[in-house]
Amino acid sequence: MAKLITSLLCLTIIFSLIFLTTSKEAEYHPEKYGPGSLKSYQCGGECTRRCSNTKYHKPCMFFCQKCCAKCLCVPPGTYGNKQVCPCYNNWKTQQGGPKCP
Repeated sequence: MAKLITSLLCLTIIFSLIFLTTSKEAEYHPEKYGPGSLKSYQCGGECTRRCSNTKYHKPCMFFCQKCCAKCLCVPPGTYGNKQVCPCYNNWKTQQGGPKCP
């Protein structure tokens, strides 16, 4: 009985590790989101995705497209993840706030 429980525990751990590994890979693809990963004509679609959940759609789109034109990347998701694109993350306003949504 103890061997059965130990075996099940080991299998659970192995499947958990496999699941965590595959979910991290699905989340972040550096070649897809890194600096210079976009062409300028792709900015509109990526900014539409990035700004899809905000109630301030117009200003979000304006600044996202401005940032995308300069950095040629837009972070994954609708919020956060800016560490993927350093240029997008580090461009600040005169007051020191983030310029890119």
